[in-house]
Amino acid sequence: MSAPQMLLHVFPTFAVGGSQVRFAALANRFGREFRHLVVAMDGRTQCREMLRGDLDVAFPEVNLRPRETLGNVRAFRRLLRAVKPDRLFTYNWGSIECAMANRPALVPHVHTEDGFGTEEAERQLRRRALTRRYVLSRSTVVLPSRVLYRIASDVWKLDPANLRHVPNGIDCDRFGTRRALALTCAGSGPIIGTVAALRPEKNLMRLLEAFRQVRNTMLCRLLVAGDGPERVKLEHKTSMLGIAPDVTFAGHIAETERIYSALSLFALSSDTEQMPTAVLEAMAAGLPVVATDVGDVAEMVAPENRPYVTPLDADALAESMLRLLSAGEEVAAIGAANRSVVRERYGQDKMFAAYKTIFGGTG
Repeated sequence: MSAPQMLLHVFPTFAVGGSQVRFAALANRFGREFRHLVVAMDGRTQCREMLRGDLDVAFPEVNLRPRETLGNVRAFRRLLRAVKPDRLFTYNWGSIECAMANRPALVPHVHTEDGFGTEEAERQLRRRALTRRYVLSRSTVVLPSRVLYRIASDVWKLDPANLRHVPNGIDCDRFGTRRALALTCAGSGPIIGTVAALRPEKNLMRLLEAFRQVRNTMLCRLLVAGDGPERVKLEHKTSMLGIAPDVTFAGHIAETERIYSALSLFALSSDTEQMPTAVLEAMAAGLPVVATDVGDVAEMVAPENRPYVTPLDADALAESMLRLLSAGEEVAAIGAANRSVVRERYGQDKMFAAYKTIFGGTG
């Protein structure tokens, strides 16, 4: 019996985020069918707590320096030659230096692009688009959203034969069971909630502004689950807006299904997303979703929910939240429709099947 294939994964960070959580779900599902080496370019590996203890996975350290592209490319090329993986997997723009190090190709390469930071929220940066066009020209490129697929094809000019559209998938049963939340949430009234890394592109400042408007009209609360570099600024903003008593920053919570069970509606306020896993989780929990119109979000939610997908504007977000909180029985109907859509289209088994062929080099 041949040894399991070795896969080298390079993440800009292995802190908890969408691409990292998806990798953990895939690695846990496939077990010891594959060996994994995971490089976190910034040294942060908090998401490793989501990996099963019996996996064959290691976290090699690579001596990297910010803004020293040539030196980092050399370091990655040495790593590739030393470990000789069966395949290289890179994730998002932040890992492009490792993709560069694989040219000319040392090993087969798969690049996954989940979305962009604030610098590319409105448009593609020409230098980055040209770099992706050259560096990824012979790679398999995995894209979870249709918007990203069109960008890869039309802007980066990559060969469609090398592109794979693989929507994110979740464990619908995990989020379909309503569970009591072992968490104290400040204030009283219905709870608006979000689950997000506290980074600039999530624009939680917009959510706080919108919540202030809603709170001035009706009794309600806001729960923010997640952590990140923006937390101090966001907490200060709640004080400036006078809403601090009604806002709870819960930090990172691994069992996110226990958060959704407490919410009346889910809110997403991002400047840029593609196929946010948190929206799928909220849908599976039977929640209505108020969201900015980014990526595939309008396509992801049920038709009944689409009127609550708004422009990137705090006023529009607040208006939609107020309408939903006042909608009575319509709220339950929208939540039920979202649950049906996510079960039909975004179950994790479809995602697992697609990635099984990609990990194994046959897809």
